[in-house]
Amino acid sequence: MATANNVAQVAFDEEHGLACGNRVSFTARQVPLAKTIVASVWRASVGELLGTAVLVFMIDTIVISSYETQNKTPNVLLSIMIGITLTILLLAVFPISGGHMSPVISFSSALVGLISLSRALVYMLAQCIGATLGALALQAVVSHNIAQTFSLGGCTLTIITPGPDGPLTTGIETSQALWLEIICTFILLFASIWLAYDHRQAKALGVVVVFSIIGIIVGILVFVSTSLTGKKGYAGAGMNPARCLGPAMIRGGHLWDGHWVFWIGPAISCIAFYIYTKIIPTDHFHVNGYKHDFFNVLRALI
Repeated sequence: MATANNVAQVAFDEEHGLACGNRVSFTARQVPLAKTIVASVWRASVGELLGTAVLVFMIDTIVISSYETQNKTPNVLLSIMIGITLTILLLAVFPISGGHMSPVISFSSALVGLISLSRALVYMLAQCIGATLGALALQAVVSHNIAQTFSLGGCTLTIITPGPDGPLTTGIETSQALWLEIICTFILLFASIWLAYDHRQAKALGVVVVFSIIGIIVGILVFVSTSLTGKKGYAGAGMNPARCLGPAMIRGGHLWDGHWVFWIGPAISCIAFYIYTKIIPTDHFHVNGYKHDFFNVLRALI
């Protein structure tokens, strides 16, 4: 009987990962609800898949358009447009799946206990598939020359350009890109995603304000990372491994060079952010109802 009740309770928590921590008791007769909720996770992942596909298509289109128009400050234009686009997509996908659209958010959410690790893995799989579809859609509508010139707007550390004495490689070092990825992703989690994780602040500010802040922070980080190095060839901090994976899967080539940076960097940031949430006083981080906390799950397994 206890086991059945536990299964039902876990199912309820899984379905209401974004709730404000209200607890509901179930009886053994309601255990079939677990199967229904597991199915809803996969249905929600469709929202993640489509949302990420649109996100990749839009962001990569913005990147290409900003530079193709020969604007004097393309990084400013693309930063603003990316911030606006992300805010709109967050508002659209949030009611369906929580509006992650990035392995960074799903992994971090699983660590702090907002969602279970199983839901996070399903979301991340959907995000990677969606990113690939988004890049594929972009390749279908742009010319071969633009796709090759701008690498489908993908994440690059370096590019190869013709020079007087042969091909020249321009960009930044892998270690420099890794640090930028770690720092920018941590700032994203600390300065904006934090608001969505904290029930008190999310409720006080409202969804529109929280997502607008996230969009603004992402726009600023895109501008800073693309301007800080001043090196042609570096596409800036990705802060979204799926968004970097999509163009790499479709175009391949040099997009795979140093691609691991766009995964390892954000992963380190997520772990660092989780450790931070465990160190600060509990009254500073309102996480009522987060029952999937990584340490708690690990302790239960041990």
